[in-house]
Amino acid sequence: MKLTSRWAIQITQKVWRGLNRSRKGKVILALLLMCFAVRLMPYFAPVRATDIMQNQLAMQFSDRNGLPLGTILTRDQEHTAVVPLNQVSPQFIHAILAAEDGSFYHHGALDIKAIARAIKEAIHAKKVVSGASTITMQLSRMLDPVPRTLGGKLREIWLAWRLTAGMNKDEILSAYVNRLPMGGNIYGVEAAARTYFSIPASDLNLAQASLLAAIPNNPTYFDPLEHWERLKQRQKYVLNQMVHDGYITSLLAERASTEKVVFQSRQRGIIAAPHFLFWLSSQQSTPREEGEGIIRTTINRPLQQFVEAQVKQVISSLALNNVHDAAALVIDNHTGEVLAYVGSPDYFDEAKLGRNDGVQSLRQPGSTLKPFVYELALEKGAIRPNTILADVPAYYAIPGAKLYSPTDYTQTFLGPVRVRVALANSLNVPAVRVLEKVGVQTFLEHLRQLGFEHLNQTPEYYGLGLTLGSGEVSLWELARAYVTMARQGEATSLVTTFSDPAIQNPKSKIQNSKAWQLIIDMLSDRHARATAFGVDSVLNLPFPSAVKTGTSSNFRDTWTVGFTTDYTVATWVGNFNGEPMRQVSGVTGAAPLWNRIMLHLHEHQEPSSFTPPEGLVQLPICAISGLKPTPDCASVVQEYFYPEDKIAYETQQPGNLPPEYDDWLAKQQQSTLNTSNIRILSPHNGDLFLLYPGEQATQKLEFKLVGKTAELVEWRLNGEKLATDSANSLFWYLRPGKWTLEARNGEISDKVSFQVQLASRKSTRRGFSVINSQVGN
Repeated sequence: MKLTSRWAIQITQKVWRGLNRSRKGKVILALLLMCFAVRLMPYFAPVRATDIMQNQLAMQFSDRNGLPLGTILTRDQEHTAVVPLNQVSPQFIHAILAAEDGSFYHHGALDIKAIARAIKEAIHAKKVVSGASTITMQLSRMLDPVPRTLGGKLREIWLAWRLTAGMNKDEILSAYVNRLPMGGNIYGVEAAARTYFSIPASDLNLAQASLLAAIPNNPTYFDPLEHWERLKQRQKYVLNQMVHDGYITSLLAERASTEKVVFQSRQRGIIAAPHFLFWLSSQQSTPREEGEGIIRTTINRPLQQFVEAQVKQVISSLALNNVHDAAALVIDNHTGEVLAYVGSPDYFDEAKLGRNDGVQSLRQPGSTLKPFVYELALEKGAIRPNTILADVPAYYAIPGAKLYSPTDYTQTFLGPVRVRVALANSLNVPAVRVLEKVGVQTFLEHLRQLGFEHLNQTPEYYGLGLTLGSGEVSLWELARAYVTMARQGEATSLVTTFSDPAIQNPKSKIQNSKAWQLIIDMLSDRHARATAFGVDSVLNLPFPSAVKTGTSSNFRDTWTVGFTTDYTVATWVGNFNGEPMRQVSGVTGAAPLWNRIMLHLHEHQEPSSFTPPEGLVQLPICAISGLKPTPDCASVVQEYFYPEDKIAYETQQPGNLPPEYDDWLAKQQQSTLNTSNIRILSPHNGDLFLLYPGEQATQKLEFKLVGKTAELVEWRLNGEKLATDSANSLFWYLRPGKWTLEARNGEISDKVSFQVQLASRKSTRRGFSVINSQVGN
């Protein structure tokens, strides 16, 4: 190989000697013309500043008052923020010039002197000692990374010439400082300043600027979060170069070198509301263009940081109950503006699934949907404010499944309850009965109209359990629906920014306001919810507020959503991994967080009272019948009436509770039944009993009575007097025949008819010796 090279050189030398002087001149001229043509070519293909404009930038956000919230990555996952050169601290400009290209403003795309020096040093040391790469060439590599080969270097020089042909020095430097690799996925001085120091690049002091200018030389080797000592050594080099170039004095360099500078984590470039910022950036339909500026959001940063702190405190207090996650949302009812948005206790704690967004994630809402089925039923006339609902065991046939029997987690029933009490205490059976009245499909359409867009399955898929939370919704959707409630049926979009013209605030009326006003009145009635929550629970605030809790099956999610006339607050407490909590319900999980936020919001000014239901009148009713109270009614309360119902109120007379209450009544203490009537609970009217041969002397039937009995009860069977006793129960040996049983207490009485037949053969299932002929009991 060496012989071949030597032979080629010798041949070339002989050819050159063979050329006469005239020919040599022509060759030299041709070479000069070729060099000139090559150097002139970039001016026919210049690269201008507009050609390399950074279109997909990191999004910078501020709160409603201009306080910075943070900067979010661009879609290609590079943390980039572009600013004009005049908005970069002169200290950084001087530092980066001194560190990377001291004579930038005095040479072209290439620094011939530096190249000659580098070659000389390399020959002397027999290795590369220093580089000769200019800022323009570095920018070329940033725009078009090439391999470190001769071909790659020529390509790099070519692009550098094109840059010089189309841009002036300030434009090149501006493009350069906005693309500098600053560690991790941080690019550009502005993004670095905001990420590491939470300040704009214009505010960098000498110490901060010299440290940042030290990073681009080798971002991994000089990573400020991993290799601090290395970075400090590089900073000293930068400061010395600044002294050498006359930018600063040695004294200033010494002070900057010893000044304490703290770098924030690259993740901590977000000051507040990380979940909100990432969610909002994902909603932007088009990339941000250079010069569009900071996105001004509706977030109130001091409130946001308060809510973030409360989320962490509440979760800490519930740690022993296997509770690890929470989310909260605060909305201005008047404008629909989102004031605080917390998706988890710590976005940056990846081990605890902190990046999960509890505001947008879908989970079962428990009982928080109940107010909307009651509102719909009131609007449709399926119930009235004074309607009495049966909180007693109920069974519903579901095709292809077992009987559906809703119960409360207490496994107890209250019997006849007012709509107000059923809703305020979050009773399940009455809510299912109301949904049965309005229909699952109608309710589902109503919920979708309210903005529950993720309830997209068929009515059959959800069934009657929809009102108890069988679907999945987000905290965002819940909060938006409750804002509609707070606005008495006037729907509005939730507003998140002031700067985006695409985000408007459309309003629409969802039916009449009377039903909404009634629901607000019920949810703000602390006495109505006292049975389940007590009068002095965390749901009760020292000012008017309406609130609803919810707990999903197996205690996986707890919710509390409520509002005053000014604000709506929605909170969720649970576990992202789906683990059930221990001994935690809506009132003990999410409600304390809701309470703290509400008290803080109204610390300096209490909200106004809710508007009473318009056009309705309050009248006294008996809590058991829902009708005008009689002298015997033990519990009289006030309730709203529609004007058209006043005639019925005056004329209707109390009667016995329907048969659906019989089983419930049989289990109650006498003192709990507030009625002036008596009622035979056993046997039922129409019952058929089988009497087995040979057991006439052992088969007994209990005659059981319930009601207010101030005197002795007289029992008669087919007109024959059986007994007169103060007890409400009597046993009778079965005899074949048709029987009419009567119980009389003074002037009031009750009758039932039943049959007893001889069984044809003895059944082995002795528990089925009584046949009830009534369907549905």
